[in-house]
Order: sequence, then C-alpha cells, then structure tokens
Amino acid sequence: MPMSPYVQSIRAQIGHDFLLLPGVTAVIRDGERFLLARHAHSGLWSLIGGGIEPDEEPSDAVAREVFEETGARIRITGVVGAYGGEPLLVTYPNGDQVGYVTIAYECELLSEATPDLDEIIELGWFSREAIFTLPRRDWIDRVIRDCS
Repeated sequence: MPMSPYVQSIRAQIGHDFLLLPGVTAVIRDGERFLLARHAHSGLWSLIGGGIEPDEEPSDAVAREVFEETGARIRITGVVGAYGGEPLLVTYPNGDQVGYVTIAYECELLSEATPDLDEIIELGWFSREAIFTLPRRDWIDRVIRDCS
C-alpha cells in the first residue's frame, strides 16, 4: 500500500526529515515454521506488518495489514515483544528517513494466505535455521529468537 494520507500530510510539512512511526508485525507460525513475505520494493524477506493508522488499535492494525497483504484472516494469540532502535531505521530511495517502533504479535492463520503481488511478491514457510540464511531484514532475527 502506498504512503497513508496521514504520513503524506506529515511529509508535506517535514520533507524527507526523520519521522518516528508506530507499526505492527505478525509472527505467524505453523509449529516450528514461520510465514515470511518477500517484499516487492526490496526483494528481502521479512515478517508481515505495517503502520498503525490514527485512532487504530494495534491489534486491529496487525489484522488489517495481514489481510491487505495476503487476504488471510488471523487470530492473535499473544504479544512477542516491542522493537525499535537502529535496526529499524530506514532511508527510502526517495530520501525519506523513518524509524519504526513495532509491536510483534504471535498469530495463527484462520484462512489461506496468498501474496497481494503489489507489496508482497512471495510467501514462504521457513524454519528458524532457514530464516537466518535468507536475504532478509535483519531486525526480524530478534523477533524470531524471542518466540518461545
């Protein structure tokens, strides 16, 4: 999904300057395997997630993001943790600087997931060991390690 109207309005005022944004991450598991998504803009693998919109509950945001990107419904079964700092700093090709703070939710799928082919070009189930060998967003390593 393109930049939200909320973020667009902030960008109109601050240009490419640093912006701290709240986000959510879905940790979807099937036993010992994790569902990862390969992102169209980077080609890297990551967990599914995105931004929290104004007045939106984080738990609603994670369900919305999973549905938008995969068409799947989820059930939240717990909170893995909250993550931020240097590993979640991004400078986009257009020069926008962003720092994300994300809440990672443990989730289970309630329906089939397929990539939206816009943001997500591929989905795959991977063991922990396999994840650490993929071209990926490095910050997900902490999230995966924090899952019991």
